[in-house]
Amino acid sequence: MSAFDSLGAFFAMGGHGVYVWSAWGVTAALLLLCFWQAMLERRALLKALSRRARRERARTESPSTPTPTEVSDDA
Repeated sequence: MSAFDSLGAFFAMGGHGVYVWSAWGVTAALLLLCFWQAMLERRALLKALSRRARRERARTESPSTPTPTEVSDDA
């Protein structure tokens, strides 16, 4: 036994269909927005970590240049 006599009655929800289905739609849209934002933030974080690792790797692999305190004035 079904609570609704027809598919039209199901979508009408006893006269509250507009409210019910718009609430479902807004909820679904917000969930999708949260998922999309998390994906963008993850991508940005991975790029930033990759840049940082590349920068640190380049710093350790390249010959270090003397800092001003390491340069002697003996010459």
